[in-house]
Amino acid sequence: MTQQYDVASVRGLYTGLSDGWTYLNAHAAPQIAERVASGVARSFRTSATVKPQEDTVGAHSARRAPGELLADDMYSSARRAVADLTGATADRVILGPSLPVLYQSLAAALRPLVRRQSSVVLSRLDPPELSRAFAHLDADIRWAQPDLGTGELPAFQYAELVDGSTRFVAFPAAHELLGTVTPTADIIDAVHERSRAWALVDVSSVAPYRRIEFDSVGADILGVDLGKLGGPQLAALVFRDTAMFRRLDDLVVGPVSPGLAGGVGPLADHLAALAGGERGSRRVRLGRSLDALSSYMEELCGDLYSLLGTLPAVHILGVTGEAAADASDDRLPRLTFAVRDVPADVIHRRLFDNGLVTTTAPHTPLLTEMGVDEVGGAVTVSLSPFSTYQDIEHLTRVVASLA
Repeated sequence: MTQQYDVASVRGLYTGLSDGWTYLNAHAAPQIAERVASGVARSFRTSATVKPQEDTVGAHSARRAPGELLADDMYSSARRAVADLTGATADRVILGPSLPVLYQSLAAALRPLVRRQSSVVLSRLDPPELSRAFAHLDADIRWAQPDLGTGELPAFQYAELVDGSTRFVAFPAAHELLGTVTPTADIIDAVHERSRAWALVDVSSVAPYRRIEFDSVGADILGVDLGKLGGPQLAALVFRDTAMFRRLDDLVVGPVSPGLAGGVGPLADHLAALAGGERGSRRVRLGRSLDALSSYMEELCGDLYSLLGTLPAVHILGVTGEAAADASDDRLPRLTFAVRDVPADVIHRRLFDNGLVTTTAPHTPLLTEMGVDEVGGAVTVSLSPFSTYQDIEHLTRVVASLA
């Protein structure tokens, strides 16, 4: 049974909301919950201290090595937290300072798997800084293209792109600016039917809104940027099986700050407290909490799209117009929009002057091809666990004053 989602209580978990601004920029700068901020501060204070020596009385006791630091426990705690967030086990989690660094490290380690005469399938839906990591592999690089009308990544093209030579496939579970959700299951089914390729799915944009269960996703590797969830600026790769490590070269990842790693556990605890109740393990509470959050966000998402969509001068990328007539209804509570004859910087300034924090949409290759530059740019808004219907009404009124 889904827990009741009490947004007023959730808002109390974010002390930053007391400044009076309405934050609609979760895609760019998620608000940090008090529990996470306190956890990071505590970790930075204690990471360099020595662990207490335990009493060695008893058959199963073991003395710690002299001088062992608490930082070691922080890394272990972070891996367990990522495992709970993704429905995996801690021994399958690799931590890194960022997702681009982890992707670069994985690309270097894929050499035994990706050899000449093999192919790799990447996606133009991915941010260039992520897909670039694999684009230089010594293989036939093939590209899956998003639909320029809807911004979605059609699954049917993988039947042509993937064949027996394919060893690796990477794509995102959603687009962070457009809110489009990728048909992940259909793509992975096509990949696994036609090849022995490993499928890497970036779930960073979906994880703030929906429960992630590794087995349900069906991927071989998941990538998650923990900063996109309102956590410390770290990332993780989660593998299907530890046996996969034996098929890779050494996965050499850059150093991870123990102080930041110490904030990942509090992030998982915070998300479990949104609506998870008091009973059960953290993974159980996370499941209840994220299911309740997902239901609440689905309602707000419908309101966001319907209210802005009723304004005749507003163009929502991937939704408005004949080219988007077949767009999927499965979307995240995020969108990028333009207003006819109003430059994006003017829209952004008007919103900011009315207490609404959004971002101007970046000039990515996909958004450029979808015509953003031709309409004078666009603005991106995205909701957070603490967003309310009143926030959406406020946004709509201000945008309507421009139309």
